[in-house]
Amino acid sequence: MSDVTKTIQKWHASFSKGTDFDSWGQLVEAIDEYQILARHLQKEVQSTNSTNFTEDQKKTLGKFATCLELRSASLQCSQPTEDFRLEELKTLEPIIKNILTYNKEFPFDVQPVPLRKILAPGEEENLELEEEEDAAAGAGSAETFPSQVSGTLLPRLPSEPSMTLLTLRIDKIGLKDAGQCIDPYMTISVKDVNGIDVNQVQDTPLATRKEDTYIHFSVEVEIQKHVEKLPKGAAIFFEFKHYKPKKRFTSTKCFAFMEMDEIKPGPIVIELYRKPTDYKRKKLQLMTKKPLYLHLHQTLHKDS
Repeated sequence: MSDVTKTIQKWHASFSKGTDFDSWGQLVEAIDEYQILARHLQKEVQSTNSTNFTEDQKKTLGKFATCLELRSASLQCSQPTEDFRLEELKTLEPIIKNILTYNKEFPFDVQPVPLRKILAPGEEENLELEEEEDAAAGAGSAETFPSQVSGTLLPRLPSEPSMTLLTLRIDKIGLKDAGQCIDPYMTISVKDVNGIDVNQVQDTPLATRKEDTYIHFSVEVEIQKHVEKLPKGAAIFFEFKHYKPKKRFTSTKCFAFMEMDEIKPGPIVIELYRKPTDYKRKKLQLMTKKPLYLHLHQTLHKDS
């Protein structure tokens, strides 16, 4: 059996595993499987040395990865606006199984995922050595980032009587290699106890500047649910992401989270944890023993 055939069989097995999890209602596991497979397919699409697949086959693999991303996004959103259904995804199984002989039009009008890609969950543990290699450039003193990336922050919700809204100002994050982080930003999400999104995920714009061991954001994030309506056991997650030019993707470097009993007005400093992001908060590992944290400020708005 050739290496290409083995690779295709692995992809097909991964696809079947993901759709099985999906049909059983094991959404977190399905999302992980879809995102990991999407990443593997995209790696193949972006590879300039690979001669295993034709350009047309690579385009098909890229579109397949997009469909995995769409289904994954659909599962993460509690109120999806554009649902990509499991039944639709399952119709693609013959494509991944027979990619070497598949020569029909792709059944969905989608485009391959962009060149820059966020790394899938479960793949980041092995990147410590790569990160050290990427950190070859020396840490600068103070540097300002370009402002071309505007982020996806949302406006504050309308006020409701006796209901509380939370504004979080992300001031800065402390990192020992802050000077080497390229295009850093934060992804903010609210997850329930099972790690499922409670409301829409938001990205900050790129950080405003970096200085010594700090990256400064100075940006306000409006949590898209009244505090009283957040489910019991929920947490607000902050994922610090940066671009890795050698690998051509955006990677999560570390994360932090704030639990419901920590919501109170004023400044708060929270600990940083090692990737991959553990939305269920079961296997947490501190990023460093050094006194480096995420610095936030909370403002509560309540109509009496």
